[in-house]
Amino acid sequence: MSSIASAARVHRSFIHRRADLHAAVSAAAAVPAEPAATNNAVSIASLRADLLNTRAFNIRLRQHIRALENRLSESLGEAVFRDSGLGAPDDIRSLQRALTDREQQLLELRRQLEERSDELTAARAANRELMTQLNIRH
Repeated sequence: MSSIASAARVHRSFIHRRADLHAAVSAAAAVPAEPAATNNAVSIASLRADLLNTRAFNIRLRQHIRALENRLSESLGEAVFRDSGLGAPDDIRSLQRALTDREQQLLELRRQLEERSDELTAARAANRELMTQLNIRH
């Protein structure tokens, strides 16, 4: 594994984490060295490695298809549930009621803030007037 990883300029863990690469390297290591083949000849080791890679790829594709089918099923189920009208209107009514309550609270808080701002402005004006009178007397 180490020599293959260094030749490929990757870390050994990269090969160990990928099942298809690990299987291909293991399969290649198990096959005894053959005499050099011609450029057009396909070696048994390369065919085995291709077969292992193809099998691993097929497994990953099956898992991906299964995950996509599950997502599609959930999405279609939610769409049917939403279109059937089961449960959704009650939730919408309660949310609208809560929104109306929050809007009323917001308006009341804004009114209180405005009153306090007016009181603060009046207190500041009175404070300035008192400070002016104190400064004039001294």
